[in-house]
Amino acid sequence: MAKARIGIIGCGGIANGKHLPSLAQVKEAEIVAFCDIIVEKAEQAKAKYGTEEAKVYTDYKELLKDGSIDVIHVCTPNDSHAVISIDALEAGKHVLCEKPMAKTAADARRMLEVAKKTGKKLSIGYNNRYRADSRYLRQLCADGELGEIYFAKAHAIRRRAVPTWGVFLDEEKQGGGPLIDIGTHALDLVLWMMDNYKPKVVLGRAYHKLSQTENAANAWGPWDPAKFTVEDSAFAMITMENGATVILESSWALNTLEVDEAKVSLSGTKAGADMKDGLRINGEKNSRLYVNNIELNSGGVAFYEGASEAPEVLEASMWIDAVLNDKETFVKPEQALVVSEILEAIYESSRTGKAVYFE
Repeated sequence: MAKARIGIIGCGGIANGKHLPSLAQVKEAEIVAFCDIIVEKAEQAKAKYGTEEAKVYTDYKELLKDGSIDVIHVCTPNDSHAVISIDALEAGKHVLCEKPMAKTAADARRMLEVAKKTGKKLSIGYNNRYRADSRYLRQLCADGELGEIYFAKAHAIRRRAVPTWGVFLDEEKQGGGPLIDIGTHALDLVLWMMDNYKPKVVLGRAYHKLSQTENAANAWGPWDPAKFTVEDSAFAMITMENGATVILESSWALNTLEVDEAKVSLSGTKAGADMKDGLRINGEKNSRLYVNNIELNSGGVAFYEGASEAPEVLEASMWIDAVLNDKETFVKPEQALVVSEILEAIYESSRTGKAVYFE
């Protein structure tokens, strides 16, 4: 059996929370190299997930010199996504980079250019696409069941769930807060459902309203206001070239009871859909309004043969399958680039107080 030899760069929370345990369930995957600037993290990851001969590094460039490694997973802070991914692509590796694609749209464009130049596969970790409700709704959209989708909402709202570990609150490292962290997932889902990647104009605003609260109630304990340099919430209206409107809402801390994360609401000419209370389809038939609740726990045709239904495992399985069998990646870098371009436009609009127009 052909196996993909994988190197992990960045052995922190996202690597241990998603990438490593998911790859461990893919029989065609071997994790043979671990890199982290804190060597103990790399050693611990190797001990739990690595092959016997797996190597540990503190310098990712040394890891990339290993010609036997086929695949690199980039699990580092946002500001290093581009440089590591580009170096890995140029070293002849296929790359799965954690979301967002990069800290800036310019860096994301460079990643795409290098992937095309080298002919290596590049994909971005938008794992919410692999959820059962996401896959089902995407198929409905692709089949035209909703008609023309001309209005949509991308939901990424937490009431009080500010990540207080790592560099999440560091604007220099991350490029932003909830918008670039969780808003990116919701925006990716909406654009994918609509199959619409041509934005025309963006008007947005990022807020710093609750970030300076002392001893705040929070899922992971109070944050340090002095270190909270990113926005606590951000909202935007995106108009697409074809006239469709997308509303994006994101927050880590907001006074609201409307809490939804990585969910979408869609309105089309034939029907609508939302993920507010499970997956619901709404519309009109025979002069009556209807709401259908889709049962997603009763089985069905396998989306990807032999894979777990867990989204993160499905992501790993399909990625490794694409590498080994030269298939198209499920998340295309061209799509992820548009997400990054829109996010950057929202931040720019907030800074300038003006709408940002795309060419």
